[in-house]
Amino acid sequence: MRMHSSGPESNAPVIELQNVTKIYQMGRVQVHALRGVSLIIERGEYVAIIGASGSGKSTLMNIIGLLDRPTSGAYRLNGVDVAQLGKGRLADVRNREIGFVFQRFHLLPRTTAQRQVELPLFYAGVRGKVAKRRALDALMQVRLGERVDHRPDELSGGQQQRVAIARALVMRPSILLADEPTGALDSQTGREVLALFRELNEAGITVIVVTHDQGVASQAQRIVALRDGAIISDAPSRTISSTQFASASGDAAHHRFQEVGV
Repeated sequence: MRMHSSGPESNAPVIELQNVTKIYQMGRVQVHALRGVSLIIERGEYVAIIGASGSGKSTLMNIIGLLDRPTSGAYRLNGVDVAQLGKGRLADVRNREIGFVFQRFHLLPRTTAQRQVELPLFYAGVRGKVAKRRALDALMQVRLGERVDHRPDELSGGQQQRVAIARALVMRPSILLADEPTGALDSQTGREVLALFRELNEAGITVIVVTHDQGVASQAQRIVALRDGAIISDAPSRTISSTQFASASGDAAHHRFQEVGV
């Protein structure tokens, strides 16, 4: 699978955040969701972002995914300063460069797998035989070639998530951004999805997973931990112990390492 870049510098990091802050105004109260976050993610990395509820990881994901803008600081995606992009161009870059995978699959209930995957192409102006061929290719890539005419109620949870992943991949993005991608799946299906993420990463796509699950995070090459809107650690996943993970994620339920055998 060939990935592309919309940035002017092919050697630029795929993601570069410099001193990014995000402040929400809640009535008379200011909520500092991110406090001076600086982060570089190189092309082809597999990164997990962890943190307790309220740590800022969802806000960081939204900014990386161009769903929100920082209050201050700089964000460059594939070498492009996103602050210079208008709403239309921002939406176009988001559609072409970032594939989203969520805990809930967000599939249309009466729509076949093929049509689900064609939707991003439709919004990009790609239609007809070209859209059909690319959708079928994406479904083949996630091993659902025999289910292209099935609706969500005819698919298992794991198959529905694979349709969602195919939909995320059909625009051939440079980044796959996943938010708790195994949260609605049983453990075996979750392992299969993580194995697919590894294959996609080995094929060259940059994978970023936002999670509170150590078993999911351990599959990444690198784990970035947030607390109170700031990065408190950034290290190779193999160097992080169960105790360190539990402390970083703020979740006592994950003190015991959860092995994911993929």
